[in-house]
Amino acid sequence: MAKVIITAAITGGIHTPSMSPYLPITPKQIADEAVRAYEAGAAVAHVHARNPETGQPSSDVELMTEIVSNIKSRCNMVICVTTGGGLGMTVEERLRPIPLLKPELASCNFGSINFNISRGMEIVDTFKYDWEPKYLEMTKDLIFPNTFKSLEQYLRTFAESGTKPEIEIYDTGMIYNLAYMLEKGHPIKKPVYLQFVLGILGAIQPSPSNLVFLYNTARETIGDFVWSVCSAGRTQMPMCTMSLIMGGNARVGLEDSLYVGKGVMAKSNAEQVEKIVRIARELSLEPATPDEAREILGLKGLDKVNF
Repeated sequence: MAKVIITAAITGGIHTPSMSPYLPITPKQIADEAVRAYEAGAAVAHVHARNPETGQPSSDVELMTEIVSNIKSRCNMVICVTTGGGLGMTVEERLRPIPLLKPELASCNFGSINFNISRGMEIVDTFKYDWEPKYLEMTKDLIFPNTFKSLEQYLRTFAESGTKPEIEIYDTGMIYNLAYMLEKGHPIKKPVYLQFVLGILGAIQPSPSNLVFLYNTARETIGDFVWSVCSAGRTQMPMCTMSLIMGGNARVGLEDSLYVGKGVMAKSNAEQVEKIVRIARELSLEPATPDEAREILGLKGLDKVNF
C-alpha cells in the first residue's frame, strides 16, 4: 500500500478555550493529545504552546520544551514546532524555539496575509477569560507578517539548526515567493515540503478547484515536491480527503477544526486522526509510521534534536 503522512495539529493559536472544553491547554494535556494522535495513526505532531493558566497562545520556550520533551519520552513521532506561534507575536518570538530545540521539522509561513479570526466571537456566548474576545477582535486589523527579510532569517536559522521547513502556503503568491527563494539559492533542503492551508479569512478559501489550482501552480513553478493539506472548520475532512485522492498527505487536529463531523464536537485529536485514517484505508492508502515519514521528508532523525 502507498503510505501517507498524517499530521495532528494539536492545539494551535486560533481557537480559544471557551470554544471547546476539549482544547488542550497545559503542556501535559498537549503532550497527552499528541501521544493519543500517534496511537491513532499520526506520524507528525504540529505543536503550539499555551499559557497553562489562561490558555492564551504563548511563546515561552520553557513551555514548548516541556511539551516536546514529554512527547519524545513516550513515542518516536516527528514533532513539528510552530513558528506561527500566536497571532500578534513578533518574528523573534515566533522563531525562538528553533535554534534552542533544533527540531526535525518546523512550520515556515511563506508570505504575509490578513488573518481574520474575529468570526470566532459569533460562536461563543460567554468567554471564560478576558483575553479571548480581545484576541479575536484585534484580528480585524491584523496582518500576519512574513516578509522576504524575515523569510531569509527563518531559512538561515532552519539551516543552521538542521530543521526542515514545512512551508505553509496560504495563497498563490506564496508559491512564487518560494520559487524566488529557490532561484536565489536560499538553503531549502529537498524534497521541498508544502502545506496548503485553506480557509483563513484573508487568504485562499477551500474548494476543489482552488486546491487543484494551488497544486498545478506549484508543480509548474517549482517542480517536484511533497505536499499536505489542512483546511479550517467544516471543510477539514473533505479537503484532506481530496488531498489523499490527489496523492498528497493530510493534517487534521483541533488547531484546524473543533469537530469530527457535522454538529459533533471532537473530544480529542485522536478522533479526527482515526477518521482520516479510516478514509485513507478505504482509498487503499496506509498511514506512514514516524520513521517512514522521516524517510519521505528527508529528516535528520530524532537523535539529532536538542530536547
